[in-house]
Amino acid sequence: MLLRTKLFGETHEFGGITELLAKANEEKSGDQQAGIAARSASERVAARLVLAEVPLGVIRENPAVPYDEDEVTRVIDDAVNETVFGEIKGWTVGDFREWLLADTTTADMIRRVSTALTGEMVAGVTKLMSNLDLIHAASKIRVSAHCQNTIGLPGTLASRNQPNHPTDSVDGIRATLYEGLSFGSGDSVIGINPADDSVGSVSRLLDMTYDVITKWEIPTQNCLLAHVSTQMEAMRRGAPVGLVFQSLAGSQKAMDAFGVSVGLMDEAYAMAQKHCWTAGPNYLYFETGQGTALSADAHYGADQLVMEARIYGMAKRWHPFQVNTVVGFIGPEYLYDAVQITRAGLEDHFMGKLTGIPMGCDACYTNHAKATQNDIENLAVLLSAAGCNYFMGVPMGDDAMLSYQCTSYHDAPSLRQTLGLRPLPEFERWMEDLGLIKDGRLTARAGDASFFLQR
Repeated sequence: MLLRTKLFGETHEFGGITELLAKANEEKSGDQQAGIAARSASERVAARLVLAEVPLGVIRENPAVPYDEDEVTRVIDDAVNETVFGEIKGWTVGDFREWLLADTTTADMIRRVSTALTGEMVAGVTKLMSNLDLIHAASKIRVSAHCQNTIGLPGTLASRNQPNHPTDSVDGIRATLYEGLSFGSGDSVIGINPADDSVGSVSRLLDMTYDVITKWEIPTQNCLLAHVSTQMEAMRRGAPVGLVFQSLAGSQKAMDAFGVSVGLMDEAYAMAQKHCWTAGPNYLYFETGQGTALSADAHYGADQLVMEARIYGMAKRWHPFQVNTVVGFIGPEYLYDAVQITRAGLEDHFMGKLTGIPMGCDACYTNHAKATQNDIENLAVLLSAAGCNYFMGVPMGDDAMLSYQCTSYHDAPSLRQTLGLRPLPEFERWMEDLGLIKDGRLTARAGDASFFLQR
């Protein structure tokens, strides 16, 4: 297929689908670093004009990494619903965009088509959308899941209680955990990033969070964000695991850099189904972020957005409870400033939901990025309007262990009240029983962590 157009008297020709997709991408510092970004605004527009005319079937035939060389490609392609794909393979990427945005296209229709999509197809249509397009299209789609409670229901916004501590102090984490619970953070998960990845330390924190959950009868789940192999060993030794976590990447080579594979994740999923103390049937928690494959030199000339979309296509295999793009955490080398971080957050959220997974976002930035807390709050509002499943909850939005800035315990209640959203229903009933919330609003009792020391 000839990938060429003439724009303002200049002819633009692209050497293949991977190059075309990269040139059509919004400006990203990571793509510029890799030497694959459009060299000018006119080249970017030309690439989008050409991309809009490419059939979805051609996109599928040209994955970023060949089928025979990459297990991520195989997982995604083998899962395609061939019946549905036969109905849409003749659509151009531009046709697909118009269909997604049409008033007559419903959530059920989108969910059906999502069974026939590859990561490259999802990325392609994303590149043709404005920020408002991404918000509007994502708002049509709700993807729910159940572990110990139900995430992703219409009208809800959950919050991960993230009580990290630089030395994994059990007492320090417990105190921070109580503060988050008092603000209504924790309905998505009580999830700790451990400073110490050893089985003993991870098990100790799993025991503590499980004790808090059972003592207070909290309808939520716990998770230690250690390497999946550490969590698996903790489960073998009887540690109470609610969700099993792992970071994923968009190529087999990048997965190797994380020390994981499809086979290992299959084993972890089977173990979670057998040993997690939660009800399920969704037991997995994944984190992603644009730039991971590039940082491992495992992107095969593809842009950050394409490699991110491929992660979501693979993640469906394990029916996760939640997926989280840690959008600004990888740093300005990949997303330079607030404009790029905002765009990537909206892209990732839309792509995850279009793929059919329960999607949240860590609206965040590192201290050397050109961004501020106001920028992250703006992104959280935009994502809430788009129907984002959950955000992080960190004391004052400043993570003491990971040393980055994100959303605070206060932010989820503010977003809920501003936009008419509620906590997850099981969690809201629990808060009401304790007098922490009434009619969707925090009470005067909320925010006082000492409340949990009275029993």
